Amino acid sequence: MIFSLKQSNVTIPVFSSKIIDHRRNHPEQFSVLPPLSNPKASKISIVSNSKPLHVSSIQTFGSLRTLLYAGRSPKSSVACNAYEADRSDAEVVGEKIEAARRVKIGVYFATWWFLNVIFNIYNKKVLNAFPYPWLTSTLSLAAGSAIMLISWATKVAEAPNTDLDFWKSLFPVALAHTIGHVAATVSMSKVAVSFTHIIKSGEPAFSVLVSRFILGETFPLPVYLSLIPIIGGCGLSALTELNFNMTGFMGAMISNLAFVFRNIFSKRGMKGKSVSGMNYYACLSLLSLLILTPFAIAVEGPKMWAAGWQNAISEIGPNFIWWVVAQSIFYHLYNQVSYMSLDEISPLTFSVGNTMKRISVIVSSIIIFHTPVQPVNALGAAIAILGTFLYSQAKQ
Repeated sequence: MIFSLKQSNVTIPVFSSKIIDHRRNHPEQFSVLPPLSNPKASKISIVSNSKPLHVSSIQTFGSLRTLLYAGRSPKSSVACNAYEADRSDAEVVGEKIEAARRVKIGVYFATWWFLNVIFNIYNKKVLNAFPYPWLTSTLSLAAGSAIMLISWATKVAEAPNTDLDFWKSLFPVALAHTIGHVAATVSMSKVAVSFTHIIKSGEPAFSVLVSRFILGETFPLPVYLSLIPIIGGCGLSALTELNFNMTGFMGAMISNLAFVFRNIFSKRGMKGKSVSGMNYYACLSLLSLLILTPFAIAVEGPKMWAAGWQNAISEIGPNFIWWVVAQSIFYHLYNQVSYMSLDEISPLTFSVGNTMKRISVIVSSIIIFHTPVQPVNALGAAIAILGTFLYSQAKQ
């Protein structure tokens, strides 16, 4: 606590060597001041016996002669500091809060990665038995939208306060999100999950290229250099992929480009908006569902869906229904947790977490689906992921 004391306009003889203390009868309240015999003193220490605060110093400006000039007294700065014990308690509380925040972020990251792995496993199982990525993508968005509408209706989650401007700014974000989501699903319907995520690890390269040539942004040299291992690693993996498919490769590339524009539109559209990460993604799912549904009907249609559904049920059995439900729910949950993480961390930390997520998805999918991987293919994946990590560090 810092406050100032104004001295009253009382004229004190400059050459007086004594100051009469009229409070000698109460020594327990005030300590004895040292004699003001040195006119050059600029700092007078006072110690109080009161417990809550102690006066550490009275800062004066200039000499005592200047202090008493013309009977006027400039402002003095009196610094009052809490006791060391009080500061230690505050530091302990601060450390506990920071530790709890780190634990919270760690739980978010672990949950995010786990849910994403589960989604990719069930999503690939569904696509293997039911190769209709447009309907699969629509069901994922529909499940998330239904979950959030029920949560808002039952007051489990607080509904966002939105207006028409919010939805206008959200539309380009939802459009890019829809394209990226469908393109990634199309890719995973054609190639292995591991290959799709290796190609998707090249998203930072698209981000830099779009920002440089479309938005006119420039980056430090290390950022550009980090793109070399990203592009080289993705290219090496693509050339050595045993189950290479051009549709799957292009789907992953289009998904990268779409999600880059989604991030750009999101930063612009959400500037100044007070919507939590969970509700933001919920609104994004609702709008994306409205955009995607008519296109899914036009591209695939109910007749194809009915025939494919009957075939999947006959081959897999009732478990196929649970696979569809699981992939739809886990898609929403992992995205929701990722957006909740954005409320607690910086974009750089989020980028690093996204890189580590891809490693967990690639490794788990190779183990579960017994995907054949050549050493050169694995080397390309490692180089691409390392480049993504270096990109995150260079951006800092």
